[in-house]
Amino acid sequence: MSFRKYQKVLAIPQVLPATFFMFVAGLPLTIMTLTLSLHVLNDMGRSYFDAGLVGTATALGFAVGSPLLGRMMDRHGLRPVVAICGALSTIAWVLLPLVNYAFFVALAFAAGVFTIPTGSLSRQFVASLVPEDQRRPAYSLNTMLMELSFVITPAIGILLITTYSATATLVGIGVWRALSYVALYLLNWPIRNVDEVANDTDPVHLKLREWLNARLIGVLLVSAGALFVLFGTELALIAVLRENGEIAYTGYVIAAMSIASIAGGFVHGIVHRSWSLTRLAVTMSLLLLPVVYFHQVWWWLLLALLPTNLLCTPTLAASSEAVADLAPARVRGQVMGLQDSANRMGQTLSMPLVGFAIDSLSPAMGFVAAALGGLVLIGMAALCNLWISGQKRTAWK
Repeated sequence: MSFRKYQKVLAIPQVLPATFFMFVAGLPLTIMTLTLSLHVLNDMGRSYFDAGLVGTATALGFAVGSPLLGRMMDRHGLRPVVAICGALSTIAWVLLPLVNYAFFVALAFAAGVFTIPTGSLSRQFVASLVPEDQRRPAYSLNTMLMELSFVITPAIGILLITTYSATATLVGIGVWRALSYVALYLLNWPIRNVDEVANDTDPVHLKLREWLNARLIGVLLVSAGALFVLFGTELALIAVLRENGEIAYTGYVIAAMSIASIAGGFVHGIVHRSWSLTRLAVTMSLLLLPVVYFHQVWWWLLLALLPTNLLCTPTLAASSEAVADLAPARVRGQVMGLQDSANRMGQTLSMPLVGFAIDSLSPAMGFVAAALGGLVLIGMAALCNLWISGQKRTAWK
């Protein structure tokens, strides 16, 4: 193992600036829901239910907008979508602190719909700039940076909100995103490479059934399952530490989990041969089950969570690589937008279901619920693969 695989990827023209820029541009998105919720709670003086409703509206906006904007990019290119949707998103962010609650929910949904999906767009850049045989380290690096943003940005966001206000932070997010849209418009990195553009001579658009097959649905389900596990684990962690009176150690545990995830992603990107996506996701889920026996002391919990988190970044990177391999270049934006929607689905399903297990059983059982929920979604993906195998056997006969 060596750094040479990462060096080779970063030496490809435009990869380094595109990767770094998308990391910086996407930083505010990691505190978007937190800032919106605290604005509703603190500045509007409303309830936690109202704050949760805003978070749901934003998540739904992202789920609807990601494949929609991806499809628009496939058909019209990057610049028109960035110009129009970037302007609409910026207007929504600027107006958010000025409206009442009802309009606030609607604008939060609109901000989610029209916000350029940084994650899927970054993966598009990788797919268009990096050859297939070098995509594993490229997607590993991409996912490690995403994990790093979740480490550093919440602390900075809380500092800004407490020092100034959630309202000021909302405006700051809008300005940050507006500047990133201007830069993205000017830089205009390719979302398809030269060969893909040259080969795309057919004016007829691909129909949904031509690319949304069982294999791709299976990959999206595994990706959703991984997010179910990750967000469920975080919720169970907070519940356990709160019950133990050790909530002050939350930051230490999450930091250790993130470091383990980044370390696992680094190894995934440089080994000669890594595990398959399904094997990574299943193992990550199974390794979470024993954590239920180590919830008494925070540092036991920290150590018990390290094995499953070592596979977090590798699983997410492998899912991105699998989607890129299955997505036809002509609809790559829409497919990668669907992956964002699948991830949102996993996150959205995880919170209430794991929360129900915590309330009904115990905080530690939240880890079991998170693991089982992930395994159910991965099992559904396995059924898709079995269906494909059955179709092949039928065709062979």
